[in-house]
Amino acid sequence: MHSVGETLENLERTIVSRKGDPIDRSYTARLFHAGAHKIGGKLTEEAGELAMAGVADADDRVVAECADLLYHALVLLAHRGVPLASVTAELERRCGRSGLEEKASRAGHEGDQS
Repeated sequence: MHSVGETLENLERTIVSRKGDPIDRSYTARLFHAGAHKIGGKLTEEAGELAMAGVADADDRVVAECADLLYHALVLLAHRGVPLASVTAELERRCGRSGLEEKASRAGHEGDQS
């Protein structure tokens, strides 16, 4: 079994490799072809499904929805040309800080007031 990092890196490589694939043979290629609005819509849809599953469904459903969300997030990153390593670096930067402190440091900078 692979580590979480290896699994995500392998998935990232697979997703990036699909950029030039024919859209009739690859769902990922279809998403790339449809663009950021479609990818963002799928990401929003999957986030909602995960949230709903987290409230009322069995753990296996939560796992499946979370996998869908992570996949679509990686597609969005690849579409933008942002490597997963950038997200990992940001998470590492945040480690050891209070979530409230970190969130307060972003208030007013990114329009995140929640």
